[in-house]
Amino acid sequence: MDFESSYDISATAAFIHSRNFPRVALQFPDNLLKDSTKVVAALNQRLQSLRENDVTGSVDLTEAALYVMADTTYGSCCVDEVAALHINADCVIHYGQTCFSPTTTLPAFFVFGKASISIANCVESLSKYALSCSKPIMVLFGLEYSYSMEHIKSATLEALMSSRSELKSEVHFADVPSSFMFPSKDFRNLNGLQEAANGLTNNGSSNETSGPMYSIGGLVWKLPEGKSMDDFLIFWIGLDNSAFANVVLTFNACETVRYDATENRLMTDLSQQRRILKRRYYLVERAKDANIIGILVGTLGVAGYLHMIHQMKELITSAGKKAYTLVMGRPNPAKLANFPECDVFVYVSCAQTALLDSKEYLAPVITPFEATIAFSRGSQWTGSYVMEFRDLIHLPQVEAKNQEEARFSFLQGGYVEDIYGHENAEEDREALALVHATEKALQLRDHCSSLIKRDAKSGAEFFAARSYQGLNIDNENTVPEPYFIGRKGRASGYEDEKSKHGS
Repeated sequence: MDFESSYDISATAAFIHSRNFPRVALQFPDNLLKDSTKVVAALNQRLQSLRENDVTGSVDLTEAALYVMADTTYGSCCVDEVAALHINADCVIHYGQTCFSPTTTLPAFFVFGKASISIANCVESLSKYALSCSKPIMVLFGLEYSYSMEHIKSATLEALMSSRSELKSEVHFADVPSSFMFPSKDFRNLNGLQEAANGLTNNGSSNETSGPMYSIGGLVWKLPEGKSMDDFLIFWIGLDNSAFANVVLTFNACETVRYDATENRLMTDLSQQRRILKRRYYLVERAKDANIIGILVGTLGVAGYLHMIHQMKELITSAGKKAYTLVMGRPNPAKLANFPECDVFVYVSCAQTALLDSKEYLAPVITPFEATIAFSRGSQWTGSYVMEFRDLIHLPQVEAKNQEEARFSFLQGGYVEDIYGHENAEEDREALALVHATEKALQLRDHCSSLIKRDAKSGAEFFAARSYQGLNIDNENTVPEPYFIGRKGRASGYEDEKSKHGS
């Protein structure tokens, strides 16, 4: 596959040229940064050609200045509006894997890339599975394979129609309605994705009696009337990455298989992904005993993040707990270890970076949905899982069905009184044993803590007792003069720089 096609040079240049953006930020992930100079050269050449051939004269065209952005503030899947605004960019061209989270201030154009895939092998695997499956199939895919989906769709339908075997299930495909987005005042709207999907069925044709519409990670699809996702089997084409984990958790009631395009084989054993849900439930149980909660800001660009932070504060304080908001870029165990007073952290970020593996952290890191379950009195987990925090904003909290919380069975998919009376109950027994052991350990810890430290410190007292309290050091303090080494002031204009400019 040639370079210009892989990076959509023509489409990107047309997007910039048609809207006459004077300053454009090009956001690359680390693995694609090596090609950034070639992309800039190709874009400049294409833009110059478009300006020379523009004979309309209706717009005073200016030469676009291209800026390469690397080392994103947070996850590379999100549009880094913070870094783009540092150079007063008018739009962002985002390269590589994306979560398609809506932007706050800047328009964005997405270049998904074109990962290699054997269309013939993929069609064969999908067709064989469809012929043996009794459920209707919904085909979802990584955006890096979107360029090949029309060929896969048409070849699969042709193979199924020409097959002599009786087709037991229908095959439906998700769509990518747009490769660009504009900021929306309504952060719950997917920036035109819903409007672009209206009137479309799963094969792109018009649908007069449309069913419910679903969307995840830039994909949209509509189901037939009277159907829900629980009736479907999900056939994922792509890697075992964060986008796939988002699908597995969001539609955890659906049976899921994955076609690995790099190894050209079908993966049907997804027990590892299923165990993620049990791990998340365990973290919810731990979070219920927390007293001080840190709210980690995991994005400064995804629309609605401020609303979510305020909602989390209200939820935590209404539960009688203390909340502190922390902004530290990408979290890691070393950073969070600086806040030992926090019993748990709530990570407000996009869906594809929300699940932090907190096994190496001193305190659990949970999502806003898990916080809603943990800190709402009498709430119950019905088995559904919400990855997008925008779906929680301004929604009523989970209503309490009773004051005594029941236990959730992952195999039965609901709350039950006796989870040991069904088949394969061993996994549930192990999960509950882990929860019970944790509860006993926490009770023992609380009992010992009450004997040792009767006067519990607040977050402010912890901060005041630290030897290091940040960069704002007062000149009147008792720190010896040799410790003041280097420049003083803000990075935008140090004191010695101001004196030089003034002289």
